[in-house]
Amino acid sequence: MNTQSEQRAPESADAYSTEGSYVHEGEEYTRDTAYIEDRITRDGRDGWPVEAGRYRLVAARACPWANRSIIVRRLLGLEDAISLGLPGPTHDARSWTFDLDPGGKDPVLGIERLQQAFFARFPDYPRGITVPAIVDVPSGGVVTNDFAQITLDFSTEWVDHHRPGAPALYPEDLREEIDTVNRRVYTEVNNGVYRCGFAGSQQAYEAAYDRLFTAVDWLEERLRTQRYFVGDTITEADVRLFTTLVRFDAVYHGHFKCNRSKLSELPVLSAYARDLFQTPGFGDTVDFVQIKRHYYIVHKDLNPTQIVPVGPDTAFWRTEHGRERLGGSPFGAGTAPGPVRPGEEVAPGHGA
Repeated sequence: MNTQSEQRAPESADAYSTEGSYVHEGEEYTRDTAYIEDRITRDGRDGWPVEAGRYRLVAARACPWANRSIIVRRLLGLEDAISLGLPGPTHDARSWTFDLDPGGKDPVLGIERLQQAFFARFPDYPRGITVPAIVDVPSGGVVTNDFAQITLDFSTEWVDHHRPGAPALYPEDLREEIDTVNRRVYTEVNNGVYRCGFAGSQQAYEAAYDRLFTAVDWLEERLRTQRYFVGDTITEADVRLFTTLVRFDAVYHGHFKCNRSKLSELPVLSAYARDLFQTPGFGDTVDFVQIKRHYYIVHKDLNPTQIVPVGPDTAFWRTEHGRERLGGSPFGAGTAPGPVRPGEEVAPGHGA
């Protein structure tokens, strides 16, 4: 078993930034996908055993990758086991900051920047300071920022701390299919919108655009006759798709030039996304104000004026979707999560 001192950070020549460079002229956008791969498990094989109250999830509402972890934590009822730190929507080249908290410091970790948790464990950490990240509260050091694995481990390793009635988001009999669709959604949709937005040439942009909307058409057809992405209930696959869809009209359509059509113009996908948004655990984690501030202020190469759009009208998300006619039940044999915990609510006027 590795100890904390024996583990090493991934190697990279990247600067200390949250997402790395954005647009490189003449190049296709390529995401840096090397993360700290340590896992928090029941057997503690990486040196990080499941332990209620020990870890803090740091997850900015603005970020789609972090939004996933907030949704899954809430659906499974892990609020008492894993605390939540919420950086603000903007950052500089160094790090996400806790500028929304009193004194500009996370109240549990006592730090101003997430970067401090990465440096507490890896003083020469060479990669981007990304969210979501899980921090070991006693040591103040980051454990992992492997966003894809974090939510799977919430489902499979933290089962002893799930709320009664927690849904099965990663059921064993559907894992192969979930993994298959998740791979396509990640490459073509979740990351596909970024390939459009940060393309460094017309050719790269058009290729990314075609790939994205080929996948969008596939999703429209797949979801035409089934309420949820895989099986008859909400799974990890729905969570991963939702966080891109909910940002589509507010950001990706204009800011990233994904403008063949708005989500609201796609009859199947828009109804599917509204169905999820209106399900407890999804829409109540979405902060449209923070989402827009993040993309339009941080991405100065795409939006040098840093002007944040006023629209679109978010009332769309509360309109009727009609997806119940397709059958299925959002939580299967489980139940919906209860009210959002005090202190974790989306600010008034920031949702839909």
